[in-house]
Amino acid sequence: MIIFDKVSKKFFNDTYGVKKVSFLIEDGELVLITGPTGSGKTTLMRLITKEYQPDEGRILFNDTYLEKIKPRLLPDHRRKIGVIFQDYRLLPESNVWENIALPLLIAGKSQKNIEERVTDLLKLVHLENKANLFLKELSGGEAQRVSIARALATAPAVIFADEPTGNLDQETTLSIIRLLKKINELGTTVLLATHDVVVLDDLKDTRKIELKDGELISDSHKKKIKSKPKKLKDEKKKLNLKKIKRKIKE
Repeated sequence: MIIFDKVSKKFFNDTYGVKKVSFLIEDGELVLITGPTGSGKTTLMRLITKEYQPDEGRILFNDTYLEKIKPRLLPDHRRKIGVIFQDYRLLPESNVWENIALPLLIAGKSQKNIEERVTDLLKLVHLENKANLFLKELSGGEAQRVSIARALATAPAVIFADEPTGNLDQETTLSIIRLLKKINELGTTVLLATHDVVVLDDLKDTRKIELKDGELISDSHKKKIKSKPKKLKDEKKKLNLKKIKRKIKE
């Protein structure tokens, strides 16, 4: 679960990346985050990954408030979020296999684990026969599939796709959207930031959060924000049990 509770992020020139934004996203949802360039879509992603800290409000991720995450635990938090970029962010000097394996190497996974995981991901994105190719040998759609596979490498709970179809033609765009829908159907929460009309039309029945100038102007399937995360509720239950036990003893 992700909760933004009246979150604002202000930059040095007194403009807001986001301003008093509130929403709740359940585990396993597919959500479109829309709006023109500069509306705050990328700011949301950087707040979720803790690249940015909010100036106001709080962000809850998997029952943990982000301000509670200690710096030494930040890499663990970021491994729970796979990010897909419009410009792929792949290493040109590495081949497809190496690009997908990189997050697993950084995480210290065994060679056997890496080989099994990368093989499975290549099958998922239909690039089994492209493993040894380099970025310059791939089409735009193939490069984006590699980016998606890399984002999935550490089995994140959430995928944030930031304008993933911006450089692609219509047919390739639809193939990428089908892949993201499949990933969502397999249980991963997918946040898709886009203003691509092809994507918006294909996913017209999907929940849509719309931003403008950093403010949330509409949420097509607005969900009620819970007052307390599960962990805090569990702690409250423990305290109540202690009170009951004391009363029994008295």
